[in-house]
Amino acid sequence: MAQLTEDLITAVKVLDAKKAIDLRLLDISEQSSLADFFLIASGTSSTHTGSLADEVEFKLKERGLYPKNIQADKGKAWIILDYIDFIIHIFDKETREFYSLERLWRDGADIDLTEITTVD
Repeated sequence: MAQLTEDLITAVKVLDAKKAIDLRLLDISEQSSLADFFLIASGTSSTHTGSLADEVEFKLKERGLYPKNIQADKGKAWIILDYIDFIIHIFDKETREFYSLERLWRDGADIDLTEITTVD
């Protein structure tokens, strides 16, 4: 199992603070050389998905970490921030259900985020 970094923990905390929906962290280090982790979240609208991505990018830049690549569709239904060791996927609800990354990467370990995220 790959080690959680402070940068990844920061990304989780930012998404949680900005009210991301159904935040999931998958350790895919044993399944892929693509990255160690997928951080998956949903937003309530294109505005929300965009603000989630913008805030994570801003907070990680403050830590000196810049994305290797950013991709988004025009409607911001899916935004990808690639930080090499971890990739952040931010979806709207319908797009997340369609692509179902959690199902595609079900062999990855689902990391418990209760110690990192806040409880409402």
